Amino acid sequence: MAEAADPEYVDHALLNPGFIERRRYQVQLAETAKRADTLVCLPTGLGKTTVSLLVTADRLSSVGGKALLLAPTKPLVQQHTEFYREALSIPDDEIVTFTGDVKPDDRAALWDDARVVIATPQVVENDLVGNRVSLADVTHVTFDECHRTTGDYAYVYIAERYHADASDPLVTGMSASPGGDEEEILIVCENLGLDEVEVMTESDADVAEYTHDTDVQWEKIELPESIIEIRDALNEVISDRLETLKSLGVSNTSQPDVSQKQLNKMRAQLQRMMDGGNSDAYKGMSVHAEVMKLRRAVELVETQSVEALRRYFERQRNAARSSGASKASQRLVAEPEVREAMRKAESYDDLHPKFRRTRVLLAQTLGIGGGERVIVFTESRDTAEALTEFLSESFDTRRFVGQGDKEGSDGMTQKQQGETLDAFRAGEFEVLVSTSVAEEGLDVPEVDLVLFFEPVPTAIRSIQRKGRTGRQDEGAVVVLMAEDTRDEAYFWISRRKEKQMEEELRSLKGVAADVEAELGGDGQAALSSFEGNGAGGDTNGDSGDAAGDVEGDDGDDADAGSNATAANDGTAAASTGSGSQPGLTDFDAETDDGAGDGASNDGAAGSDAAADDDGGDADGADTDDEGDGDGVVAAAGTSDDVEGTEIVIDQRELDSTIARDLSTREGITTRLETLDVGDYVLSDRVAVERKSVADFLDTLVGGDRSMFEQVRDTARAYARPVVIVEGEDLYGERNVHPNAVRGALSSLAIDFDASVLRTEDEADTTELLEVIARREQETNDREVSAHGEKAAKTLAEQQEYVVSSIADIGPVTSRALLDHFGTVEAVMTAREDDLLEVSGVGEVTAERIREVVGEEYPE
Repeated sequence: MAEAADPEYVDHALLNPGFIERRRYQVQLAETAKRADTLVCLPTGLGKTTVSLLVTADRLSSVGGKALLLAPTKPLVQQHTEFYREALSIPDDEIVTFTGDVKPDDRAALWDDARVVIATPQVVENDLVGNRVSLADVTHVTFDECHRTTGDYAYVYIAERYHADASDPLVTGMSASPGGDEEEILIVCENLGLDEVEVMTESDADVAEYTHDTDVQWEKIELPESIIEIRDALNEVISDRLETLKSLGVSNTSQPDVSQKQLNKMRAQLQRMMDGGNSDAYKGMSVHAEVMKLRRAVELVETQSVEALRRYFERQRNAARSSGASKASQRLVAEPEVREAMRKAESYDDLHPKFRRTRVLLAQTLGIGGGERVIVFTESRDTAEALTEFLSESFDTRRFVGQGDKEGSDGMTQKQQGETLDAFRAGEFEVLVSTSVAEEGLDVPEVDLVLFFEPVPTAIRSIQRKGRTGRQDEGAVVVLMAEDTRDEAYFWISRRKEKQMEEELRSLKGVAADVEAELGGDGQAALSSFEGNGAGGDTNGDSGDAAGDVEGDDGDDADAGSNATAANDGTAAASTGSGSQPGLTDFDAETDDGAGDGASNDGAAGSDAAADDDGGDADGADTDDEGDGDGVVAAAGTSDDVEGTEIVIDQRELDSTIARDLSTREGITTRLETLDVGDYVLSDRVAVERKSVADFLDTLVGGDRSMFEQVRDTARAYARPVVIVEGEDLYGERNVHPNAVRGALSSLAIDFDASVLRTEDEADTTELLEVIARREQETNDREVSAHGEKAAKTLAEQQEYVVSSIADIGPVTSRALLDHFGTVEAVMTAREDDLLEVSGVGEVTAERIREVVGEEYPE
């Protein structure tokens, strides 16, 4: 038998000799990506990152500047950093990592000296909005796992800024599975501004040399009668709740196997009914939330484990006992059939049959078959922990989960994740039990078996997982499927979508020129072109609920209400402006000056990190935690290097599109701070509190007085406090008496001397903020910076605060009590009969005050 020839290596001035093996298909892909903005589609494990590295090395040597590589999770960022430092012949300190673990000021300093920055997109997005970094001299950006580039995901904004700001931009998008159909792939290309598509499949001769067959087996698992009884009890409650929705006219079925697509339609219809003032829709929305919770419970007992169901029930009980619990949670745990299911789950002392089958398959692979490593994937972190404990009795097993902690389950730090993968690669243990955190791009070693504890209902995730095997030798994939359960539905969905994606990739390969012609070379599509597309959404609506508990019930149970009164205290600083009052014509030209260039995209920024269970596992997705340290008050004294108009934005406002939109506008400089008061600071005298209509009305129906406290603090620090109420149908969105709404608006204006302005949506708010900021800074020559401290509360305010905190009685009643009794001490020691003499204090309030003040503290 002839010996294999020694591999050839890529020779380049910026690459360490003998490190990058020369593979023809990688070189071919890199050649295309060097000359044009390119989508690179390559099966998992065949070196997409190497393609990007080859392009980066070429750009740094031929054009200069710096390169930026973006990856969706911290573990991926760390992995890419290690690879680039090993491969590139430039100093390690010029290859830097940006995650939320690195402080913003440190990132700004590191950016200037770096030649390669490897980062999570959320961090770069925040640094761009905060004007900490510039993309002007970035000559190559790589978007790893670029199938995420939809809706409000940070990749979309970064790509738009890059094409606008860079002097010589070049983009490479990388994915093993860019989308389920041609339309999705085109959206990704348009959002990234890509002009060319390069597709390599395992059927290509150059690629086939490095791949091996993967044998996919589907194994049906029969459920025992005891598990079926628990499931049937829960399904009866689902049918009952669907009957209620049917009576409201939003459902045409009471069958418990109703699809997620149908449930989504029900919710949309209920929302329309709520918008139209139908009070029954509030009850319907709460019932809908119950159905979603019950469906998750059924899915757990059918497809995961009774232990996972027990943990889920415990979380629901805790949620129902918590303050502010939704009616959906309370009804759920009080329902007799659900309680009976809980009892059966608690008394169940056997294993889900999938557990035993998993152990058998591992024994066949690692024992009889002489294998070395196995990965077991599961959707639920609860199941991952239970499996790890169970399998550890027979095999050397460790878990691998995301970084987010949840009740009863600790996440893994980035260091722990890295150590676990290193140990797995080194053969220190045999079995890795992982949630979806290991799916995308992580350099998990070649394994002998990939076992799916349940089918994955999307082609993208299934392809990612199967890519863990069959790279260097023949591998196997086994998918466990519980009979007559949602597993079977997800099986068919997965099969259909994978087949569809394979066909689309082959089609793209064959008609790449046509796709490129359709892209038109116009660069990135505007964000507004994709308004309403959720990041990572399931366009077909077939599954939706498999990867996490999509409950969505919080806040849907608003009590019909009311006698809510907008009360307030606070001493607003009176202020007078300088100069004569402007006429209408003074506002003409300013509205068009630099406006309209930014994009508007309603909805909160999405993170698209897959949840393991109950929304609890962020799978290593990064967030930029800039909340350390004390907040600041923005005031006069603009920094010398800021040109044009500056807007200081509270970093918590990044959930909206406003900050991103403002940052793209000509002549506007945005800066992020953790502000003590206000959401936006537009000058040394103008600070803005932004409230959606829903948040504003929640203040009235929920008894939360924080809005008035926020405005009071803003009024003490700024001469011109502004409250923006954003959204439509202020008097009709909730069942709140119009006079309560008018009272709240009056209190803001009169008690706090705040200007109350209305806007239709985030786009309208953005325009208004720009107009005010330009007028203050350009017309009135005022400035902005961040310094100072929030003014201390006066003695009267402190006394009112102490009394108002008793049983949440609020500021108006607290002032009435202090006026009547004279001191805080007298209020605290007053008898119930004396309390009743105070105007506005009834029997319930008096009893609550005495209960809070007089009852012993529970141990």
